[in-house]
Amino acid sequence: MPLLFESGTMDSMPKKIDPQLRARCVRLVREHQQEYPSQFAAVVAVARQEGVSKESVRRWLAQADVDDGTRPGVTSEESAEVKRLKAENRRLREDNEILRKASIFFAGELDPRNR
Repeated sequence: MPLLFESGTMDSMPKKIDPQLRARCVRLVREHQQEYPSQFAAVVAVARQEGVSKESVRRWLAQADVDDGTRPGVTSEESAEVKRLKAENRRLREDNEILRKASIFFAGELDPRNR
């Protein structure tokens, strides 16, 4: 189902953000946080400066905290590993299904009643 994004248009997939931009936003919030009354105010300022949504910057900051070990949660590395394993599992299931169908086919070919 398509989602409505900030642009006000219906997009099927969100755009990919440059990892360097993500890292820069996180760094800027952390470096300049003391200049603002709250972390959220720093997030809003950095988001405006970099031309991205404040929600994106907030999520990147939260994930960076998890990756740094300062906040509980699933790290980016663990998340990537789970994604990789799920894809591998899906491929193996497909391979097994093909082999199962081939076994049934060839077993039928060897059955003397089918000759």
